[in-house]
Amino acid sequence: MNTPLSSLRSLAPALVVLAILAFVPAIGASNRMLSLAISAGINIVALYGLSVLFGQTGILSMGHAALVGVGAYAAALLARDTGIGFWVALPVGGIAAAAFAAVIGVPSLRVSGHHFVIMTFAFGQLLTIVLTNGGDFTGAATGLDLQLPVGFFGMRADDLVPYYFVVLAFVTLSAIASWAIINSPYGRTLRAIRENEKLAASLGINVGRHKIGAFVVSGVFAGVSGVLLAYFLRHISPSQFASFPSIYLALMVMIGGARLLLGPIAGGILVSFLPEVLNLDPVQSRILYGVCLIAVILLLPNGLIAGLADGWQRLFGASRKQAPSPAAGRNHASEAGR
Repeated sequence: MNTPLSSLRSLAPALVVLAILAFVPAIGASNRMLSLAISAGINIVALYGLSVLFGQTGILSMGHAALVGVGAYAAALLARDTGIGFWVALPVGGIAAAAFAAVIGVPSLRVSGHHFVIMTFAFGQLLTIVLTNGGDFTGAATGLDLQLPVGFFGMRADDLVPYYFVVLAFVTLSAIASWAIINSPYGRTLRAIRENEKLAASLGINVGRHKIGAFVVSGVFAGVSGVLLAYFLRHISPSQFASFPSIYLALMVMIGGARLLLGPIAGGILVSFLPEVLNLDPVQSRILYGVCLIAVILLLPNGLIAGLADGWQRLFGASRKQAPSPAAGRNHASEAGR
């Protein structure tokens, strides 16, 4: 059983990394790098929700970008039709995405495995079709513009540097919320379902209800991510929430790892920045993503961060076992003397 100290230790590495990332604007990062960092942070918020669903419950959704789209369109429609701004749109977008997750979760979670993956993929495509054919209400294929500024204590926070800190704050909150879920009785119940669904059901756990609950929780993260995305891009369209964005989100969480809190951060940063660092075009980037995914599945099935942690533990754990302690040496000498 995890003690409070050991559970806090699992959160500490993520908080340390996020504290280091807070200094990115101070080192003179270009607008291009700041934009990529903001995009990565917005994805990481959604990835924390997907890590609860996939890492804790063992359910992989291939329609997660659709939930992000629900949050984004909720924010854009509220801004256009009612003048409601960023801070009110955040909870509304999260609730709207959670409600949509519940609607698609009830029929989808009656099946499991690859059937669930196919159904979530189909629901994501269905939402794209609905948004494209929504006429003036959804902006059809052209999408919607969003002009309201992001205010924070009377100051505008929609420029790159202030908005970077806003997104970083929500990434931190997402990490803490994910940590709280993982270390709660609810998180332990989800892991019991992941490890042995039939055994969990035999112990009286309502497996279907908890699966839908995990899907709804992941929808809240995705909806908040969608609101952040809408206010960052200032324009949204159905193509941003179709099949490829969902595949990218699944790719990020699988590469980084879904069971450790550093996994979504690593996956979001790697997938966002690796093509830029290597100067790859979109086709080359997709090839690289495929190669990375195959390598992770074959060599690091629990993700990059979990693989590095296991390697560190094996390396330094073996060295500690091989090095005798001074007390052991003295005992051995006394035995030899006797």
